[in-house]
Amino acid sequence: MNIPKQPTDALTPWTYSKLAITLHWLVAVLLVAMVSLGWYMMSIEDEPGSGWYFNLHKSVGITVLALVILRALWRFAHRPQSLPSSVPTWQATLAHWTQFLLYVCMFVMPITGLSGALYSKSGVMFFGIPLPHPVPNHDLSEQLFTVHGVTVWILIAIASLHVVGGLKHLLVNRDGVFRRMWPRSN
Repeated sequence: MNIPKQPTDALTPWTYSKLAITLHWLVAVLLVAMVSLGWYMMSIEDEPGSGWYFNLHKSVGITVLALVILRALWRFAHRPQSLPSSVPTWQATLAHWTQFLLYVCMFVMPITGLSGALYSKSGVMFFGIPLPHPVPNHDLSEQLFTVHGVTVWILIAIASLHVVGGLKHLLVNRDGVFRRMWPRSN
């Protein structure tokens, strides 16, 4: 795969738009919160009152899916500038595939979670509003939840690689790549 590179212009560094930066960090924070909430709610799933956590997880999951769709549409319409020419081709290729796989996971995870919940006996309530759902199918629901759970682990692995790469650009390379996605005041 041939990833185009641009010469670095230190006087006018390119950055993502404020909307792209906001969506990136909002989705990142929500995904960390959702993974944490998911693990917690699974540890208390049989306890009284645990349904509240499941309903919150489902509602926020639907919100995350909507934000990921918005983010993907924005990214499709606003292509980022290529990485600086100082980034080796293999790293640019790895970054490309890492970001692609992050998007795949950010779609698969909420879609399988929502689908599994829709086919479950309890269904889905979006912040207290019950959503229509098909006839419950326990086996299908469990299969979808299995894919949902596996995708969480894949997302964690890929997101960790993404974070390590970002920190490498910030602390080791100091090439401005990390600052492209960092919130700014202007």
